[in-house]
Amino acid sequence: QVQLVESGGGLVQAGGSLRLSCAASGRTFSGWTMGWFRQVPGKGREFVAGISGSGGRTRLGDSVKGRFTISRDNAKNTVWLQMNSLNPEDTAVYYCAADDQLRSSIGTLTSAYGYWGQGTQVTVSS
Repeated sequence: QVQLVESGGGLVQAGGSLRLSCAASGRTFSGWTMGWFRQVPGKGREFVAGISGSGGRTRLGDSVKGRFTISRDNAKNTVWLQMNSLNPEDTAVYYCAADDQLRSSIGTLTSAYGYWGQGTQVTVSS
């Protein structure tokens, strides 16, 4: 059973930073590709960032390149999303996701991820 719990969301002014955390349960965490997605009301989930099981490869969505970074610590079963230079368009519910299928690439579609957290709200005020 895989459980993902996000934390770190909140309200921040434009230009500010937030760091989201995702704590995962599961003995094979180091083998999972982990991803962050976000969703605003009325739209589908948008890929934000992904990281390979070892942490050696990362992938970022076009809208966050240069501002967000993803990292992980397999000893702590935790993945982080560092968000800098936030703007109001970053306002969304952010979800952590896990892909335990040992794929060779980092997926950007929601269908690549079999496990999801409950989400954490990020609100950026102008």
